[in-house]
Amino acid sequence: MATWVRTLLFVSVLVPTLVECKTRHYHFAVVLKNETKLCATKTIVTVNGKCPGPTLYAREDDNVLVRVTNHVQYNVTIHWHGVRQLRTGWSDGPAYITQCPIQPGQNFLYNFTLTGQRGTLLWHAHISWLRTTVYGAIVILPKKGVPYPFPKPDKEKVIVLGEWWKADTEAVVNQAMQTGLPPNISDAHTINGHPGPVPNCSSDDAYTLHVETGKTYLLRIINAAVNDELFFKIAYHKLTVVEVDAAYTKPFQTDTLFLGPGQTTTVLLKAEQGIGKYLIAISPFMDTIVAVDNVTGIGYLRYNNTLAFTPTTLVNIPAANATPVTSVFSNSLRSLNSKEYPANVPLTVDHSLFFTIGVGINPCATCFNGSRAVAAINNVSFVMPTTALLQAHYYGINGVFTDDFPGKPLIPFNYTGTPPSNLQTMNGTKVYRLAYNATVQLVIQGNSILAPESHPTHLHGSNFFVVGRGVGNFDPEKDPLKFNLIDPVERNTVSVPTAGWTAIRFRADNPGVWFFHCHLEVHTTWGLKMAFLVENGEGPNETIEPPPSDLPKC
Repeated sequence: MATWVRTLLFVSVLVPTLVECKTRHYHFAVVLKNETKLCATKTIVTVNGKCPGPTLYAREDDNVLVRVTNHVQYNVTIHWHGVRQLRTGWSDGPAYITQCPIQPGQNFLYNFTLTGQRGTLLWHAHISWLRTTVYGAIVILPKKGVPYPFPKPDKEKVIVLGEWWKADTEAVVNQAMQTGLPPNISDAHTINGHPGPVPNCSSDDAYTLHVETGKTYLLRIINAAVNDELFFKIAYHKLTVVEVDAAYTKPFQTDTLFLGPGQTTTVLLKAEQGIGKYLIAISPFMDTIVAVDNVTGIGYLRYNNTLAFTPTTLVNIPAANATPVTSVFSNSLRSLNSKEYPANVPLTVDHSLFFTIGVGINPCATCFNGSRAVAAINNVSFVMPTTALLQAHYYGINGVFTDDFPGKPLIPFNYTGTPPSNLQTMNGTKVYRLAYNATVQLVIQGNSILAPESHPTHLHGSNFFVVGRGVGNFDPEKDPLKFNLIDPVERNTVSVPTAGWTAIRFRADNPGVWFFHCHLEVHTTWGLKMAFLVENGEGPNETIEPPPSDLPKC
């Protein structure tokens, strides 16, 4: 079939009209494509030949069916990042956690309902490093006839931020695992797939946001980068934050957004500056000694009727180590907590957990220095099973995992002070078991072993409330007195500050096995991950659905 015919077919499938219909059908064909960026061409894995892939549109409470067909040589899964997946954990997507991967030539129908969710999320591959090019937006509109809790915009735009390597990223991660060394950093940051002007390449492949004077735009901004937390700015334009991670916030105005990988921020932009061309800049945040891709991604906001060759109005980007900017932004986020959209923060706690997260060094006879970089939670580096955890749980298969994940460090130490002399971690495939409807308080404590670092951490299957954050070691006596239990921001991914801590609360009201991990892919690869096993409650509405008949086999 000719390429243009295939493209037309995909477009017809991928742009549903949002009428009263409650079921949205999509077809994701995972295919290879030659792509040229930074004056170099390589073959990449894509969905439907696009990077970013198609935007998935639906309404709150819609049922979504996505047929994913694998036409490439790699195993594939897709994760619907931030979708609650109430009782449908089989469709969550992380390989070997909730499903075996879709093998070459095979397909799988993801089937889930967007219960009680509206806003901006994302989808991405959830196996190896395929999400470097396999990602896209999810836009969940309110139910028909339900207004936004903020002024209605004139237009909406989706802006997806990414990272780009000139090299094949599967080769990058494989080389890193063989040598035991950190993987090579990316070569550029992209805005809707466009890096903009970069050093050593004459091509100005930049994204342009076209605006009309006097109009208000809703920008749905997604950080789909692999390893970089990012700042986002538009020259001389203020942005009003109204939602993060598909949860409404109290509106606040800022000129700088801060997004970790996997986070979304939806803002209102008023086109009220003079006609002209204004720089859009995305730049990395890194306030420690870890290497980072420091190339700024460039795009343009262009007013209608701007003359050709009009000089661009520039913007000052934050310093890479601008920790105060990240703190001000994070501390400004508050749940809307209105009558229609209450913040149901658990006020009592059944499980009070304390997770230390960071990196370590384990022996490795075949590695470059006789050792390899690893990462761990409570000193446990997670070992991926060869049977999916959810399958093992559902069918009672023994020997796949143990349910003895430690709820606190086995050996306490000065987490942000002088690191211990032994930098080794334990290996294990361990989960933490929760009864249905149990409430959890989890303090995530970054440590200073080798190098302290900001960690964006993501919980599958539940949103959580960010009730506190701070620098240094968490003080269990004093710090809880300052927790916000009234209107804390509701998220699915949160950054733990460098050599600091973040406290979250959630209710385990979704039976299944739910991944919890750092969303820096390098740390996930090294083992900074675990899973919560949430038991069934009583009756069918509190019980995980049976597995679909086409669930992939390992």
